[in-house]
Amino acid sequence: MRKNILISCFFTFFIVLAAQAQMNPKIKLQDALKLIQDNYVDPVNDEQVVDAAIKAMLSSLDPHSSYVSREEVEAMNEQMTGSFAGIGISFAMVADSTFITGINPDGPAARAGLQVGDQITVVDGQSIFGKGLKNQEVMRLLRGEKGKAVKLNIIRKTQAEPLEFTVMREQIAELSITASYMVSKNVGYIALSIFSQSTRREMDEALKKLKALGMTKLILDLQSNGGGLVDAAIGVADEFLPAEKMVFYSVTNTGVKDHFLTGGYGQFMTGDLVVLIDESTASSSEILTGALQDWDRAVVVGRRSFGKGLMQKGLSLSDGSVIRLTAARYYTPSGRSIQKPYAKGKTDYFEDFNRRMASGELTEGGHINFPDSLKHITLTNKRVVYGGGGIMPDKFIPIDTALYSGWLNRLMSSGRVTQGAFNEVQQNRQALINKYPNFEAFNVSFKVDDKLIDQIMVSAAKQGGKLPPVTDQVARKTIAVEVKAAMADMLFLGKSYTLRVRNEASAAFTTALNILNNQNTYNQFLSAKPAKNTATSKTLKK
Repeated sequence: MRKNILISCFFTFFIVLAAQAQMNPKIKLQDALKLIQDNYVDPVNDEQVVDAAIKAMLSSLDPHSSYVSREEVEAMNEQMTGSFAGIGISFAMVADSTFITGINPDGPAARAGLQVGDQITVVDGQSIFGKGLKNQEVMRLLRGEKGKAVKLNIIRKTQAEPLEFTVMREQIAELSITASYMVSKNVGYIALSIFSQSTRREMDEALKKLKALGMTKLILDLQSNGGGLVDAAIGVADEFLPAEKMVFYSVTNTGVKDHFLTGGYGQFMTGDLVVLIDESTASSSEILTGALQDWDRAVVVGRRSFGKGLMQKGLSLSDGSVIRLTAARYYTPSGRSIQKPYAKGKTDYFEDFNRRMASGELTEGGHINFPDSLKHITLTNKRVVYGGGGIMPDKFIPIDTALYSGWLNRLMSSGRVTQGAFNEVQQNRQALINKYPNFEAFNVSFKVDDKLIDQIMVSAAKQGGKLPPVTDQVARKTIAVEVKAAMADMLFLGKSYTLRVRNEASAAFTTALNILNNQNTYNQFLSAKPAKNTATSKTLKK
């Protein structure tokens, strides 16, 4: 009898364990929170604990599923809608002071009479001079509610006494197109930094303007474009591809396919097109690049893109926060998945740049050999393209190692380049304007004085900034470009001058221009037997 009772208890014990093992995960999560609330030694902030739990759950999925707090959602919405309430200026922190370095000619600051070079000392009664504030902190003070005025105290070099301005905040467009201009008589250039709600409208307007100026060929710059709204990418593709052309298709976890096609309402469906990409070109910008490459519509120049082929769906929680959950994979029109592997976890996934740099892939051609399983054929000219880890360019351009060097990052973050450029403009503004009445004259003829470069490098070295030797010509050339770019932005009203100066020194930009200026070269890249590009010596790991 006792033996039977023991056996019965034994089986009951395992039945209880089995029941516990099969516990509803939702109830388990609630129980865990209740145990923490009742037993933890200190008072518990329930929201923080739940947020941490949600983040931990999502971290076990893929690198791009994430939790976004309600505060972050508001900031993202501002970026995606492409506008904010402000006064229409750009500024720089120089020697713990805030100086206006650019003014939107159509904005409220310009109408109020503010000028480039003005030093802002007080915002709404709060001193910002000598406070060690960061850019974001000053920006929060200047931005605010639309229709609400902000009061500024200004020191102007030409005035003996401080000035006071009351500027009404207005809706300021935060444009996704950072530059749009004619490079030559028939070649245009558009730089797109993000895909937002205003992107299609901006692109349509930019193309119309450039075409009116004589554009028949275009450089579309997607370098460092991390993506954005997928609908915006479809809209931009529509500018370049005829009606009913597939931009991409998506596949859900149940195998459901959705195909996304162009509408045929674009502005530039036939002119020659070069797309610039790099290792930071990702997501929606890869969708666009993949579609243009698959339809043989553009020559792609640069370096292999980031490799994000997962589509996130925003799922709102009741408090305004959002779970961005990967809901589908996308494929280019030829059937390519460009998602790079992520089985080793997030840390390994986001260290991909360092591996590319260490392997030599970013600095020289000949370091990638895609296996046949990743081979695909373009839809018009039947060229070979590859998936499995980003968009591979038709023409490789090595990375400018100076731009990614530690010394330049330290130098730029120190503010010494901006300060040197600012001082040069403040001391010689009128003489510079007299000599260079417009940007074109400045860009062609102005050369940064070697003494100014020496001062910047010596100043950085004194403050512990380890820089290359003063005789390092690469370093000097890089600093000269950055100083000239900053000065251009401070001298001339408008936008895009900084990028235009940098483009003149960019190998990707000049290569794109050379391709567009040689019709045979352009046609050869898009033919079934393109010009030699990147040798293949190392296999891309799946």
